[in-house]
Amino acid sequence: MRLGGYACSLEKDSLVKQAYQTDMVRERHRHRYEFNNQYLDSFKEHGMIPTGINPESGLVEIMEQQGHPWFVGTQFHPEYRSTALNPHPLFVAFIKAAITYSK
Repeated sequence: MRLGGYACSLEKDSLVKQAYQTDMVRERHRHRYEFNNQYLDSFKEHGMIPTGINPESGLVEIMEQQGHPWFVGTQFHPEYRSTALNPHPLFVAFIKAAITYSK
């Protein structure tokens, strides 16, 4: 079981880096699943870019799809840090992208 907070290093020029405005974040996990790095090259070949990596384990924490207005997938639970008065940066960035795209 992967439980608790884990560090995540963010890729330069990524959507998540723009959302967080920092190079490193710590996010909470509660799951038994991990990205299998044996398939990482295949994902990259098909436009999925790892933009968040755990610096200690090398595990992929965040993936983005190239060429998409805002496609971000995470291994962690951003909702654990989000409240109505202080929404998570990824939620705010997603809503901004949706508004921009709708125009």
